[in-house]
Amino acid sequence: MQQTTVFDLDLIQRYDKAGPRYTSYPTAVQFHEGFASKEYIEYAKNSNVDNAPLSLYFHIPFCDTVCFYCACNKVATKNHQLAVEYLQRLLKEIELQAALFDKQRPVTQLHWGGGTPTFLNLDEMWQLMDTTRQHFNLLDDDTGEYSIEIDPREADANTIKLLRELGFNRMSLGVQDFDPKVQKAVNRIQTEAETFAVLEAARKEGFRSISIDLIYGLPHQTQDSFKTTLDKVLQVEPERLSIFNYAHLPTLFKPQRRINETDLPTPAQKLDVLQMTINYLLDAGYVYIGMDHFAKPDDELAVAQRNGTLYRNFQGYATHADCDLVAMGSTSISKVGASYSQNVKTLEEYYARIDNNELAVFRGIALNEDDVLRREVITQLICHFGLSIPNIEKQFNIDFKQYFAQEWTELDKLQQDGLITYDDQMIEILPAGRLLVRNICMVFDIYLRQAKEQRFSKVI
Repeated sequence: MQQTTVFDLDLIQRYDKAGPRYTSYPTAVQFHEGFASKEYIEYAKNSNVDNAPLSLYFHIPFCDTVCFYCACNKVATKNHQLAVEYLQRLLKEIELQAALFDKQRPVTQLHWGGGTPTFLNLDEMWQLMDTTRQHFNLLDDDTGEYSIEIDPREADANTIKLLRELGFNRMSLGVQDFDPKVQKAVNRIQTEAETFAVLEAARKEGFRSISIDLIYGLPHQTQDSFKTTLDKVLQVEPERLSIFNYAHLPTLFKPQRRINETDLPTPAQKLDVLQMTINYLLDAGYVYIGMDHFAKPDDELAVAQRNGTLYRNFQGYATHADCDLVAMGSTSISKVGASYSQNVKTLEEYYARIDNNELAVFRGIALNEDDVLRREVITQLICHFGLSIPNIEKQFNIDFKQYFAQEWTELDKLQQDGLITYDDQMIEILPAGRLLVRNICMVFDIYLRQAKEQRFSKVI
């Protein structure tokens, strides 16, 4: 496939509305408490029939300090004793979850997220991975995609050395912005020296792919200031970059109330920063993977997109589409068989469930046939910027135009505006439509069509 992207300001301004990020379909808005531990256990045991590989996710919710922009499920604390109490339950949850799955199923993906996973000390990190290895079939030949989110302020060369020994081979480094004025406004003071020291340590230890996370739309950001950050980042040539849009939603996320709204760039200024960033990264040789993600052409994400094997899950884009995702820790979301399920959100609830030898699942959804079909359509569009209509018809035994009669009509407007081209054989997202892939996916979202209110951030 041709991996090119065009920034069309007029189109972006016309289509910039709220919409899902489609880390799942149906989205978490549709999860309900009628699907809980009992239902999850049934899906988990039945998944052993297909014997698909496993993907494991561990949520470590703690952070040493709170970043004001943050919308993650986290606990800001300097009390590291909390990690001891949490880890005790997480190790028990590993046992409870592992009992449901065939021990022979290989773990081809593993991810530690948060929060700040390196809030755990070295002994605790070793203990977590050792217990995981005792109960799940981890790969010891470095062929798995084992990744971790790193706050460079909470890691050093010894940390990186241990993580590599534990089996991690990929990491994402949180940076957001190097401008001191921006950092002060969002309460994340982080030097270039400590950031790049961690990156160089990771390369020395043999990490295969390093991603750097940046955010546009933060207070005091300008085109020039963000370009300076990009210049510094590109000097170290990360394999991947994630450029996230800051969504200011202080009514939902309390830390954001400490950001002075008058310091935020205007919508027009944000678009200027985004346009500069996209053009700058494309000129530097990176490929736009989609949904804020860029990668070098030879990185596994870019290769997977060209090969048609790219996938999207709750951690973003991934190269393993055939896994059942088993998520552990508070708030974490699993995808097992044709189901999604989420753990309880507070530490108190999580501890109570695990201490009672119960799984922590409190809500989820069992997908019906229509959900599975629409999920496949949306996944194809968001990962590959197109889909083969005959392939979908064959896979699901449908007449595409008849089944999606209303959607087919709505596609015409997208074609007239230059976002897509489509016919009886295919839907192809054009270079000018790639930044608006969420809008295109929304056409096939039946829940969004029925929704009385929007509960999502803007697409750009």
